[in-house]
Amino acid sequence: MDTTDQTSPALDRPFEVTGDHADADRRVRSLLEVIDVIQPVIAADGGSLDLLGVDVDTGVVRLRLSGACGSCAVSAATLNGGVDRIVKQRLDWVTEIIGTVEESDDLGLGGWVPKHS
Repeated sequence: MDTTDQTSPALDRPFEVTGDHADADRRVRSLLEVIDVIQPVIAADGGSLDLLGVDVDTGVVRLRLSGACGSCAVSAATLNGGVDRIVKQRLDWVTEIIGTVEESDDLGLGGWVPKHS
């Protein structure tokens, strides 16, 4: 069952929510809270962490790094070693993070490492 909901007050960004888990709303809110904790660190370097979708039954979360992250050589490490680890540690129901990086020529504000140097 697809429970895509882009109008709930807890969902301040458009993204897809699938599944019909009894705690779906709590799971989505807790995921957003964790992303809100991580987001300022990503933003400090000129990037953004975007939630694209979540399956509340299977625990699969789709995220995207964008902005200056698209020109950063360590963006995959940020997703795999940082974001993935933090989300899974804080939310035991999350089973997999599928992360993508939106390519960009934006320059980071902090410790960025350009891919094209």
